[in-house]
Amino acid sequence: MAAERMRTERDSMGEVPVPEDAYYGASTERARQNFPISDLRLPRSFIRALGQIKGSAALVNAELGLLEARLAAAIAQAAEEVEESRFDRDFVVDVFQTGSGTSTNTNANEVIANRASEILGGPRGEGRLVHPNDHVNRCQSSNDVIPTAMQLAALVEISVELVPALEYLESSLRRKAAEFMPVIKTGRTHLQDATPIRLGQEFLGYAGQVARGLKRLQAVRLELG
Repeated sequence: MAAERMRTERDSMGEVPVPEDAYYGASTERARQNFPISDLRLPRSFIRALGQIKGSAALVNAELGLLEARLAAAIAQAAEEVEESRFDRDFVVDVFQTGSGTSTNTNANEVIANRASEILGGPRGEGRLVHPNDHVNRCQSSNDVIPTAMQLAALVEISVELVPALEYLESSLRRKAAEFMPVIKTGRTHLQDATPIRLGQEFLGYAGQVARGLKRLQAVRLELG
């Protein structure tokens, strides 16, 4: 098997070899080497949220006169491509890392900067036209980006995945409750037999628990949104 082709990038600590086709850079590669803990990566919903945040920040910075319009447009386009899963393989930092998520924020900055540079006709890596920190991360810190991404990802997952699944579960339990209502069973309490109840009543109790959970999730969505 042929050896992987590498490019050399430089940061404040010196030279770092990075895979030639990677969109991440020196800081991400150092973090990848520093945290070889679990091989677990952050989920797709979180990476999508990072793209949303970076694209929105670039456009707002342009509106405020803090970022050239052409740079902001390229960053926003690259960030949208991150949202669309085009660069998931380049988010290589382990989920277990430095506490504030700085390495993941840097990973996003480097991927978006390199892709934005390509959009503007420039190279990846050394000589890129978009800077990961000065441009992509302008007016942000990891303590802005990572908690916001967590909330956005949680909101989307609750709305798109969890709530529909629980609604389906509740309706299924209610259908079974109606089906099982003619069935009489022995109740149980304190590890002994108790007053007989209908099996359908028991399933209505399960459905009610799910329904109350859905109400709590509605409150959570309002808080996250």
